[in-house]
Amino acid sequence: MQGGVTRSLLLIKIFKIDILTTPQNTILVLGIGNILMNDEGVGIHVVSQLEKEGFTRADLMDGGTGGFHLLGFIQSYKTVIMVDAALDDFPAGHVRVLRPRYAKDFPKQLSAHEVGLKDLLDAAFLLGNMPEIHLVAVSVKDFQDMGMELTPEIEKAIPVAVKTVKELVISTSLNDLD
Repeated sequence: MQGGVTRSLLLIKIFKIDILTTPQNTILVLGIGNILMNDEGVGIHVVSQLEKEGFTRADLMDGGTGGFHLLGFIQSYKTVIMVDAALDDFPAGHVRVLRPRYAKDFPKQLSAHEVGLKDLLDAAFLLGNMPEIHLVAVSVKDFQDMGMELTPEIEKAIPVAVKTVKELVISTSLNDLD
């Protein structure tokens, strides 16, 4: 009997997710990361901050560590703004915007889940339904340690990344009017 209850709860959760992720806007802000790996979860923290602020000019989604299960979601939008940690040569907390179109356009290392995200974009391109992609990359130095604490550099980068996302949403929305 317990297996039936678990299966029912799973179906309810899946149904609820589908309702909550019905696109309300043409822009999706997709936070990528693992909040259990300290700074690696910066994308999730940025989306969480936008939610706390009541930001509604774009749909907001915690994308976890990425993967093909997000393909249908990103293909439902005209523009997707991804926020993720990047292991690169910039100082920790550096925020930059990239316009990746293919896997090769990403930073050399895009944190612990780089293959899934790159493959996701390649799949969208191959299927012929590629949204406009912006990547807000926040430079981190370490993502191997387990924990939920952000380093001071990444904590300071959250408001910068939030502001960057808001500016991208506004400029993208204005471009849509042209």
